[in-house]
Amino acid sequence: MKNIILLACVAMSFTVNAQNNKELLKHYEAYYKQMKEQGDIQGVINGLTHLNILEPSDDKQDTLAFLYMNDGKFMQALNVIGVDLYATDSNMAVEIKAHSLKSLNQPKLALKQFEELFRRSQNASIAYELAELYIQNQNLTEASKKVEYGLLHVQDDMKKTYYETRQPYQVPLKAGFLYLKGLITFNENKETNIDAAVSYLEQALDIAPNFNLAFASRSALLGQKEELTKTD
Repeated sequence: MKNIILLACVAMSFTVNAQNNKELLKHYEAYYKQMKEQGDIQGVINGLTHLNILEPSDDKQDTLAFLYMNDGKFMQALNVIGVDLYATDSNMAVEIKAHSLKSLNQPKLALKQFEELFRRSQNASIAYELAELYIQNQNLTEASKKVEYGLLHVQDDMKKTYYETRQPYQVPLKAGFLYLKGLITFNENKETNIDAAVSYLEQALDIAPNFNLAFASRSALLGQKEELTKTD
C-alpha cells in the first residue's frame, strides 16, 4: 500500500513539474519575443538563457553565444559554447569561436577555428583572417598563400573594417590584402625588401586613401629606410 501511494506521489510530482515547465516555457517565450521587439539585448540574452535551460538545444546555445559575441562579450560567448573544435560544430559555432578567440588575443587557438571555417567554406574574407593570424604566428609561407588566394578571389564590393583609430573605418578588402602582402614582404627580409613592401602599401593606398594602417606602415618603413641610408 505504501509503495502504491509513493508511486502515485511521484507520478503527480512529474505531472506538476511538466505543467510548471510548460508554463515557464510560455512565459519566457513571450518574454524573449518582447525583449526582441524592444531591442533590449540583455533582455534577449536573459530570455534565451532561461529557454535553453528549460529546453536545451544546439540552436539556442549557438544563438546565445552569437548574441554575446555581437555585444562584445567574447568570454561569455566562449563560456556558452567552449573553445574546443568539434567536427559536429555548426558553422555558426565555429565562426563564434574563431572571432571570439581572435578578439581575446588567442591567435593560435583562433587559427584552428578559422582553418576549419576555410575548409568548410573557402572565401576571401576568411582567407584574410587566416593570413593575419599566420603573420602573427610568424608563418609567412601560409600567410602568403592566403593573401594570394584572397587577391585572386576578392570582389570589388567586399570591405574590411579596421579599429585601430578612435573611429572605425572601412576599406576595400583588396586594399587589405595588399597591405598584408606588404607586411609579409618586409618580414621576409627586413633589410632588402623595404622598397618592395612600400610599393604594396602604396597600391593599397591608391585603392583606399583613407587606409590609416597602410599609411602609418608606409611612413614607418620609409623612416626606417632613411635611417639605414644614414648609417651606410
